[in-house]
Amino acid sequence: MDRKNIVICGAGIAGISTAYHLAVNHGVKDILIIDERPPLSLTSDKSTECYRNWWPGPGTAMVSLMNRSIDLLEDLAFKNGNLFHLNRRGYLFLTGNEDYIPGMLSKAQESSRLGAGELRIHQGDPNDPLYQVAAAHGFADSPGGADLILDQRLIRKHYPDITVEAVAALHIRRAGWLSAQQLGSLLLKKAKAQGVQLIENRVQDVNIVGNKVTGVNLEGGEQIPTQHFVNAAGPYIKTLASTFGVELPVFCELHLKVSTSDHLEVIPRDAPMLIWNDPQELPWTKDEREFIIEDPESRWLLDEFPSGVHTRPEGLDDSQIVLMLWEYQTMKVDPIWPPPLNEDYPDIALRGLSTMLPGLNSYFDRPPRPFLDGGYYTKTRENRPLIGPLPIEGAWVIGALSGFGIMASMASGELLANHILDEPLPSYAPAFDLNRYQDHEYKKMVDQWEDFGQL
Repeated sequence: MDRKNIVICGAGIAGISTAYHLAVNHGVKDILIIDERPPLSLTSDKSTECYRNWWPGPGTAMVSLMNRSIDLLEDLAFKNGNLFHLNRRGYLFLTGNEDYIPGMLSKAQESSRLGAGELRIHQGDPNDPLYQVAAAHGFADSPGGADLILDQRLIRKHYPDITVEAVAALHIRRAGWLSAQQLGSLLLKKAKAQGVQLIENRVQDVNIVGNKVTGVNLEGGEQIPTQHFVNAAGPYIKTLASTFGVELPVFCELHLKVSTSDHLEVIPRDAPMLIWNDPQELPWTKDEREFIIEDPESRWLLDEFPSGVHTRPEGLDDSQIVLMLWEYQTMKVDPIWPPPLNEDYPDIALRGLSTMLPGLNSYFDRPPRPFLDGGYYTKTRENRPLIGPLPIEGAWVIGALSGFGIMASMASGELLANHILDEPLPSYAPAFDLNRYQDHEYKKMVDQWEDFGQL
């Protein structure tokens, strides 16, 4: 094959976004994307497809990255008739434990200080700020920041399907979801229109001469000369980097997702993302508990489960589909395809969600048939991405986008394009550079982190 200016391994949202920024925004020619699978089919289509600018510190890097990415998403939506259905319904975190309110307030104040927007508090006082209900569609004219609702009457007024036990709600406002497939397809279409090529093949390894990239070898023996190689291989970035002698500090976690029919309409079609912020025990009946306790391999089902079970409506207004997610057993694994699935997951997620949405109890005896799939969160220890140069001239990485690849894709691709073209970098660039691990103080700081922003 003829020499290529830039070769990108990986046709997920990260690789496609990088190609888009290079070709569409900078006019770079002779870009080739290589993937052994169809575009957006490995982990990009396993996403919850949500976004948020509400992230913890230390520092402003994650909030700044997400704010920039959302700016770019909104601009793209404005210019293309919102083809990918970007909304701003927000994330609604709920708790039934008054003891958790100070922590909820503290974290909200931190994210606000870091640049995520104004925090408005609603306590039921006459002078409270107005609580604006999120629009079901679109994103224009929606509030930013967040609303901390401590007035239970206000929660009941706007979210009557939520348990009466909910004592507080934190509504993150610059947040919502979109169609990841349509976003990725739009970016790829625009990139191809500027000459970007896509081929289905597998990158075997990368040719390195004098610590410089000189080409890429494909499965089957074909060679592609190039001076720039981008590792955007998703859960395989570590394996790929090792073929040319670079060790990346990443690991993979298996995360599952259930889509199912809510034909009883327990979850309103205009609901935000709903997240239960409390640990809990699953609501088993007395007979079920006795059955479970007799089986040593099942007794863990009676243990306390972690916080974070969440759900949202999926599809258009006439859809009955909802998504259910809960990483109650996070496992570090080597990525294999297809990923192993836990057939108990749908029932456990349903029961966990029923604590927040009691109407879901109606499905316990006759649950709708679920569709279960899953993908991998590729992560660094501190749950921040790797975007920038590798210690070989002409080698680059964009990855470790964990569970935030869709929401961070636009700014991440822009950032890597700026690295490659030696353009000015934003202030948050060093926070995602591989070189950060050369700083001993940074490593010490990571040891002390408590909140990694993962949902």
